[in-house]
Amino acid sequence: MATSKDDKTDNSSDRIKDSAQQIWLAGLGAFAKMQQEGSKAFEALVKDGAGMQKKTQQAAEETLAQAQQRMAGFASEFGTKAAGQWGKLENIFEDRVARALEKLGVPSAADVAALQARIETLEAQLKQRDAKTSPVRATRKTATAPAAKKTLRRTKAG
Repeated sequence: MATSKDDKTDNSSDRIKDSAQQIWLAGLGAFAKMQQEGSKAFEALVKDGAGMQKKTQQAAEETLAQAQQRMAGFASEFGTKAAGQWGKLENIFEDRVARALEKLGVPSAADVAALQARIETLEAQLKQRDAKTSPVRATRKTATAPAAKKTLRRTKAG
């Protein structure tokens, strides 16, 4: 019986060795497969990452373009509002200056223009009157000049 016990022990030990050997070989096979699959998985991850980077970059560029359009709109709107406010401020200033000048008795630009037009009209009327009366004056001067000399002589002589 001793041999049978030793045979059983040897068989068990061979089975354990075989089993351990198979486990070891399975582990080595899994490791080799993971190295092969790992490089494929790594390449797939790199490819997916590149695709994700392109999408992210496009989204960032679109967001930047939208932000630039908004800022341009804000700048335009601000410029329009500022110009409108500047115009209002300018009008208020002009009105106040005009009122102050009026209180001081300084004629307005419209008053000066009206006076200038009136002066031009009067000058034109004077020219017309002088043109009509100048031949009459010339005859009166020539006619009255000798008479005035005679009158002067009479007063001196007399």
